[in-house]
Amino acid sequence: MMLDQLMREIDAFAVERDWERFHTPKNLAMSVAIEAGELLEVFQWLTPEESAALADEVSGRSQVVGEIADVLIYLLRLCSVLGVDPLVAAGAKLEANRSREWPR
Repeated sequence: MMLDQLMREIDAFAVERDWERFHTPKNLAMSVAIEAGELLEVFQWLTPEESAALADEVSGRSQVVGEIADVLIYLLRLCSVLGVDPLVAAGAKLEANRSREWPR
């Protein structure tokens, strides 16, 4: 599935449920942070080795994939509401970061 198609499906999902009134930039940004926190929670007390091994565990991987999806869905919905092309934004940020001096 292409990103623009996914964004249209997320927007349609929100419209079907009459969620547009709740999908303000503030609420969506908060939802991104909340879902990112839930993703962090999966890894919270794991060692680096245990966190890397989650990719091979069915239940652990499933939980991580679900939280990643939640973060992405809210982030793409926020982009849609704000009229931001996420690929253009990410490309511009990556280009800006290429010219930055990073501590070593």
